[in-house]
Amino acid sequence: MKIDRGIAEEKAEANPDGLLILGLLRAYRWMDESLLNGMREGGYAPRTRTQRMILINLSNGITRGASLARALGVSRQAIQLQINELRKDGIVTQMPDPFDRRANRIVFTDEGLKMIRSAQQALRGTEEILSMRLGRRAIGNLWRVLDTDWGTVVGGQPDTARARSLPVE
Repeated sequence: MKIDRGIAEEKAEANPDGLLILGLLRAYRWMDESLLNGMREGGYAPRTRTQRMILINLSNGITRGASLARALGVSRQAIQLQINELRKDGIVTQMPDPFDRRANRIVFTDEGLKMIRSAQQALRGTEEILSMRLGRRAIGNLWRVLDTDWGTVVGGQPDTARARSLPVE
């Protein structure tokens, strides 16, 4: 297989040490910015990156603040600040958790449901474009790799610094 020297050299300059994390971060940003653009095209005001990740996790069934904080690797206080903004904008509301009286569930309002459906549609379209660009087999392989249990974190220690807050974008 012949490799275009220009592309190979550009890749080497962008990631000289060949670290996988740089490619993963670039891919995450590509998807996230495509989501943001899709939301704008759907007529919705831009949300911060943290809010977009909260909304995606909510749409995937993670409805408790503590669970969202764990999923995103931030403090519960940071999540609550973002939830308060989303509540103020009429996108989500909080209600008592029927299974735990000490906890609340975060749920979409009617307007929030419309917005997340638009966002999901944008993501599906983005995935379809990516599939056309990279090929269905590559996307299938990507799904298999990402859906595989990678085991415990190397070194076995969780990130103890994750209780810090994320800055508002």
